[in-house]
Formats: sequence, structure tokens, C-alpha cells
Amino acid sequence: MIPLHDDNPTERPPIVTVTLMGLCILVFLWQLSLGRAGQVAVMALGVIPGVLFGHAQLDPQLAWVPPWTTVFTSMFLHGGWMHLIGNMLYLWIFGNNVEDAMGHGRFLLFYLVCGVAAVFAQALPNPESTIPMIGASGAISGVLGAYLLLYPHARVVVGIPLGFLLHTMVLPAGWVLGFWFLFQLISSAAAPASSGGVAFGAHIGGFVAGMLLVPLFKRREVRLWQPPHHGRSWHE
Repeated sequence: MIPLHDDNPTERPPIVTVTLMGLCILVFLWQLSLGRAGQVAVMALGVIPGVLFGHAQLDPQLAWVPPWTTVFTSMFLHGGWMHLIGNMLYLWIFGNNVEDAMGHGRFLLFYLVCGVAAVFAQALPNPESTIPMIGASGAISGVLGAYLLLYPHARVVVGIPLGFLLHTMVLPAGWVLGFWFLFQLISSAAAPASSGGVAFGAHIGGFVAGMLLVPLFKRREVRLWQPPHHGRSWHE
């Protein structure tokens, strides 16, 4: 199930959302420009739990920044085009409305805090791991958690791959994001704890953090569980 767009209008331009997307894209292009040395950047700027918690040390040539700063630098690195495109799609669809509900400054802080929570949710269960973690997925998961509590009735167009065809349908955001979270839980339970791959723990941690933090970061006049928006109609 791939979200394509929603019917949720905004009052303010999503300046922070677009800036975050631009930074992620620029950093990824920089990674590509490094060629084979791109993996060096992943080791130097990604979060390595063992290094973060003092159980391991990087080669001095890879110690570009203090270990604690990788909690933030890792949010702007990606492992490939599909990793980047998937993250940017989710951030674009759901980030603009959450930014609108919070305001630019609070949304930026919220995004970073959710990203930090996601890192620790992934790292704490295996603090001696030497597998680097990169990507904006954890922070974006926090955005999804906030969107779920703010706009569960918003309509989202999703694409469902059926062989070579992409079938589209309209679903409430609560269904789309609820299914997404359930998939993360199932995938996390099935994934080997010590393997690389998708950081499902970060997705779960970020999502939960977003749900818990949205009441603190939203503007006072913005309600949770907002009713459906009827200002637009779609024709299939």
C-alpha cells in the first residue's frame, strides 16, 4: 500500500517540510558523488550504537564528528534511491499538515526530537551493535504518529500494486497509518535482532514518540481527532 496524496489542505506554506526534503536530497547527491567512498560517509555520519554508547571505537580516519552528533547527521543520509524516495513521499504527504498544525519552529523541533527517540528505540535493545543506522524514517514516523492523532479522518489516495498495475483507492488516514504501524510491529517481531536492513525499531519508536508529543507541540487552537474535511471532492 503506497500513499499517493491526501485531501487535507493547509493554511501555511510547508517551509520546514520542503527544507528538510531539500537537505535530504542534497546530502544523498553528495553521497552519490563520493562513489565507493559513500560507505565511508555512512560509517562516519551514521549512528553506530556501539560507538554511541562507548562499547566500540571508530577508526580515527572515520571520526569525522563526535559520536553524539551522529544522532542528527544520520537523519539526512540514505542507503539508496528507493530509501530516499519512499521517505520523501511520506514526508511530503503528511509533513505539510503536521507543520501547519504546529507552526514552523515547533515542527522542526518536533521532527528532530522524534528522530532522536527513534534512534534510541533502535539502539537501546542492542547497544553493542556495530551496524550503522541511517535515514529520515524514524523522524518521519513521528510525523505519521502526529498525523494519525490530528487527522485520522482525512482521505488518502493509496496505490496497491497488482502485478504490473497500480490499483488506486481512497482510505481514511487512520486506516492507512494504522496498517503501516501494524506492518512495522509484525516486521520488527520477525526480523533477526542482530541483522542489518530496515530499522523497524526506529519506525516504531518514532511513531509512538510522535503520538505522545503532538499534544505538546501543536498550536493551542488546533484540535486532535479533527473531523473529515469536505471542501474537496474526488472523481474516480
